Amino acid sequence: MIEINDSNFEEVVANAAVPVLLDFWAPWCGPCRMVSPIVDEISKEYEGSWLVAKCNVDEADEIPLKFGIRSIPTLLFFRGGELKDKMVGAATKAQIEEKMKTV
Repeated sequence: MIEINDSNFEEVVANAAVPVLLDFWAPWCGPCRMVSPIVDEISKEYEGSWLVAKCNVDEADEIPLKFGIRSIPTLLFFRGGELKDKMVGAATKAQIEEKMKTV
């Protein structure tokens, strides 16, 4: 799992050769703690075909602001460095995987 911050976003997400699932979260967020194991599982299952990363909103200022993150968890889906879709709030693995198919 890659941790995204203000200094490595461009390098990791914008230049990724595969689609990217970016999870915005915080340690104090209950719904984030529910989604986190699902995101971890997806990271393992889709290794090589998707890059799965997390961004702690308490440790990054610019990236959450850039994408207008107002609620967490928020999942952003990128392809070719471009934001293609997003999900806000807790979601099931099936819901996340369904969204991944459309990106």
